[in-house]
Amino acid sequence: MKNFVEELQWRGMVHDIMPGTEEQLNKEMTSAYIGFDPTSDSLHIGSLVPIIILVHLYKSGHKPYALVGGATGMIGDPSGKSDERNLLDEAALAKNVDGIKNVLSRFLDFDATDANAPVLVNNYDWMKEFSFIDFARDVGKRITVNYMMAKDSVKKRLTGEAGSGMSFTEFTYQLIQGYDFYHLHKAHNCLLQLGGSDQWGNITTGTELVRRMNEEGSNKAYAMTCPLITKADGSKFGKSEGGNVWLDADKTSVYKFYQFWINTTDADAEKYIKIFTFLPKEEIEQLIAEHNEAPHARVLQKKLAEQVTIFVHSEEELEKAIKASNVLFGKSTADDLKQLDSTTFLEVFDGVPQAEVSMADVEEGLGIIDAFVAKSNFLKSNGEARRALKENSISVNRAKVKDDYGITKDDLINDQFVLLQKGKKNYYILRVK
Repeated sequence: MKNFVEELQWRGMVHDIMPGTEEQLNKEMTSAYIGFDPTSDSLHIGSLVPIIILVHLYKSGHKPYALVGGATGMIGDPSGKSDERNLLDEAALAKNVDGIKNVLSRFLDFDATDANAPVLVNNYDWMKEFSFIDFARDVGKRITVNYMMAKDSVKKRLTGEAGSGMSFTEFTYQLIQGYDFYHLHKAHNCLLQLGGSDQWGNITTGTELVRRMNEEGSNKAYAMTCPLITKADGSKFGKSEGGNVWLDADKTSVYKFYQFWINTTDADAEKYIKIFTFLPKEEIEQLIAEHNEAPHARVLQKKLAEQVTIFVHSEEELEKAIKASNVLFGKSTADDLKQLDSTTFLEVFDGVPQAEVSMADVEEGLGIIDAFVAKSNFLKSNGEARRALKENSISVNRAKVKDDYGITKDDLINDQFVLLQKGKKNYYILRVK
């Protein structure tokens, strides 16, 4: 067994840890869990941290439980929130739960049969039959209101520091999450709950419930949290200009996903390569030293983007993302362009002006000067187009062309685009309909 805590510590992934946690993990195979709230039908890169922690846990010889909050998702976690979330209806919640299960299944093999094989659970399964009276009697009486009000997530809302107070629904959240720990402890001998540092209050409520409700049985329960990931400039991690960066390719294309990591700043790349990859310490230290010697080569960013893209998508998808990225730097051919799907092509050339031409124009053979002037206004006049052609600075789909060139159906990328170019950096897209 590997030392799980030591592994996370050098990676900068331990924020708080309850006394005795490391000793327990070093003593024997231990079951531990992390919860995922179904606020959407997918997960974004903020959720990569808990996923990676569960993978580290498994690789260290322990048994990971991934809990999807089908019940807690009906209420919404107040931690770190200034206002109450909108409640989801059952159909939306069921769709979200299924989506999250699908994402988690890509990283953890829930069908494995080894002793420490990962397990997927849904807290709705044990909460759905729980009556309010039973919950109030069996769980509510174990924790005082004073204890619950001392938690930061509650205190900030009640004092008006964040939002406009807190409903009873949200106030009960920490009890329900705490009961999850008790249930997993009793049913699966789950001794440790892991999560982000904003979850410390909820997690320690769980350890208290385990101790108070398990008076006759084993009541060992432990807690450990990871720091919330931020950027070096203090801004929120995980968002790009287009919003969240998702782990599903239909929400964030692999190209955009790869670009997010490749565009990381030097300071962030040094931090993220420890958190978001499984590379060993010696290799990471070597990469950091190499990067510091020649920052312009962006060794860290390239390795980070490569490793995370393979982990989330695949090596094959990484290759496609690299090819798409190379398109912008003039390292591609017409064949490379034609391998891009329509979405990726438009993302690579985001912001490039477009003009529409008919399929009939192309079938007849669209003259190069007409394409650059009359049909697109890319260039101001026929004279300017002729001068550019003489200077050999006109390209169609990355290939230099002469004044007798005609654009045909063979030039179409995905049966609908033609990439016009003047010089190295001036682009224009013909959209053929």
